[in-house]
Order: sequence, then structure tokens, then C-alpha cells
Amino acid sequence: MTFSELQARVSVSPATLRRDLSELEKSGDVIRVHGGIMDPAYVRSEVSFDERLVKNRSAKASIASVASQLVPNGATVLVDAGSTCLEAGKALLGRKDVRIITHSVALLEAASRGEASVLCLGGELRKVSGALTGGAALGALNSINADIAFIGASGLEPDWGCSTTDLSETEMKRAFIARSARNILLADFSKWGKPSTIRFAAWREFDSWIVDKVLPVGELKVLRDCGVKALHCTNIQVKPIGLIHK
Repeated sequence: MTFSELQARVSVSPATLRRDLSELEKSGDVIRVHGGIMDPAYVRSEVSFDERLVKNRSAKASIASVASQLVPNGATVLVDAGSTCLEAGKALLGRKDVRIITHSVALLEAASRGEASVLCLGGELRKVSGALTGGAALGALNSINADIAFIGASGLEPDWGCSTTDLSETEMKRAFIARSARNILLADFSKWGKPSTIRFAAWREFDSWIVDKVLPVGELKVLRDCGVKALHCTNIQVKPIGLIHK
């Protein structure tokens, strides 16, 4: 935000604003640049997986609950390595009737305590996200046909689509989309209008987006025009979707 935009928002004198910004800069809450301020998380591009786990926790739990209820008996589900997808994967671990395929280290750690069949996509560990990526994981995906893919995103933008911060994870997400009959985006509304560095999918590549807020009419129209169904994760009746691969 520019200094003038910020001053209009908070309605204080320029001198007071400068003093407050100096304190916020010292505490690391903002980065001051010429003529304005920036969000430190945006500047460093990617927050750690542990930080993402605690952010918007209740929204992620609600999204994960709806996602898990969509999965029918006998389904094979690709589960992405994002924090919201982790919650959805955990919700499936207690079911003997599903098969989970994932490159999420956190989900693999939890799998030993579950009932579901779990296949690990081995690869190179990205410590910041807890994801296994690279040629080995991509090669394994080439021989897989999944019924459903749960995919997360770092940023969402009405025209540009879904984006993330890293090229290797972009490749994994694109491979998930290519190897699944139905692709479901799991992301809370706080990411809307905040594109990240690398686009991995256009909206038309998803069947549904499970989100924690009721979308405004304009946003709903954008999604409908792309063939995407927005599922608000409260007060809806959830029915398992049909299988294509049998």
C-alpha cells in the first residue's frame, strides 16, 4: 500500500502514521519501501508449512470435512501437500474403502495410524512445504489414474486462475490435474484476489472449489462461466460424487 492509501484508511495525521510505521517496521510486521509499505510474508514469497497449519485453522477444518464427504467408496484420491489438503487427507485415513496417493510428508506420517490404503510418491523433500517433488514423483504419477484430486493453492485470482510459489510444486499440481478424473480445489477465501508467483491451472481445469465463505455474485459468475461449482462449506448437503474409473 502507498503511504497516502494507508493514511486514508486509518484517518490519522502523517506524523502519527510515520511513528506507527516505524514501530511496526521494528517489530517486523511491515516492510517500509519508498512511498509505502509491503507485507513481509509477500516479500519472502512463501511462509513455512508450520505457519500455514495454524492460519485459518477452523476454515481449513470445515473445507476438509466437506471434501472428505464427497469421496465415494472405492475411490482413489490424489492428495496435494498443502495444509488444507492435509486436513482432508487425514479425514480419509480412517476409511478402509479409499486409496490415498500423496507426496505430503505430514500425511504419510499420519497414515500409520489410519485404515486407508496409502501410496507414497517419493521424491526430493521441500522442507518449507513438506512436499516430495521432482522426477521420481512425477514419473510415478505417469502410471496412475485417480478418481479425485484434492489440490491446494497459494493464490487465487479471478482472471488468472490458481497459483503457487515454487516451480517443482507447480509441476506436481499440474500432474495431479492431468491424472485425475475430477479436480477439486481446497482453499479458503483469504487467498482470493492474491495471486502468487507461478500459475499452475486455469479455473476451467477444476470441477469444484470448496471454500469457507459465500462468494459474491460477481465471483460466482466468473466461476460458473468456467464450469466450476463453488461449494460453500457450511449449511450444504454433501453427497459422494460418482466414480468414472472403475
